[in-house]
Parts: sequence; structure tokens; C-alpha cells
Amino acid sequence: MDKNWAYLLSRLAIGLSFFGHGLVRLPKLEGFSNWMMGQFSKSLLPDFLVLPFSYALPILEFAAGLLILIGLFTKQGLLLAGVVSLALIFGTTMIENWEALPSQLIHVAFLSLLLAYLPHNSFAVDKLLKK
Repeated sequence: MDKNWAYLLSRLAIGLSFFGHGLVRLPKLEGFSNWMMGQFSKSLLPDFLVLPFSYALPILEFAAGLLILIGLFTKQGLLLAGVVSLALIFGTTMIENWEALPSQLIHVAFLSLLLAYLPHNSFAVDKLLKK
């Protein structure tokens, strides 16, 4: 039973991180996009890739965070967050923002552990739907 509580605590922590990232950026989506375009203006990545990603990122963060928080389609939410994190890691290396990299790697480590220990996801909407 302690592993189930530990899983819940970890799931809520990573879920809140993604949810919060998306939530604060959604109301200022255009400003966030402009900021991101500026960050990548001198990178190898072309604008036609950065621009749609800059608008999609907050939506994807919010959606993944919400799924993880409530434990609905938890596996899919964790995988979505993982793919988003990998894209962020790639972008971070393209602009040489080495200070952001450890935080992103920690997110991936948490997501990986949560996927590995998914059977301990007892306190989740997923469990209610399986009954």
C-alpha cells in the first residue's frame, strides 16, 4: 500500500508541473509564442517548425498534466509528457540553454519511473473505470 501512496505523490508532482506550465502559458499564448520564436531565432531550427510548436506546447503541457493529475489515461498522459519533454530537450540543445537541461532530464526520469511502476497507480480515475 505504501508504494501506491508513493506513486500517487510522484504522479501528482509531475502532473502539477506539466499542468502548471501549460496553464500559465495558455492565457498569453501569442506572447509565449513570440518569446519562443525570439529564443530560437538564431538556432538551426526553421521558423516553420518552431512557430506551430510554440502554440502547441502549452496545450500539450496542459493536456498531459491534466491527464496525469487525475489519473485518466495515465499511461498515455505520461507518454505524451515524455514526447513533449524529448522535444524540449532537443530544442534546449539547439539554443544551448544548458541551464534548463537538468530540469528537463529530471522530468523524463520521473516520467520513466511512473511508467515503469504503473501497476501502483491505484488512486486514479483509470482504476475506477476498470471496475
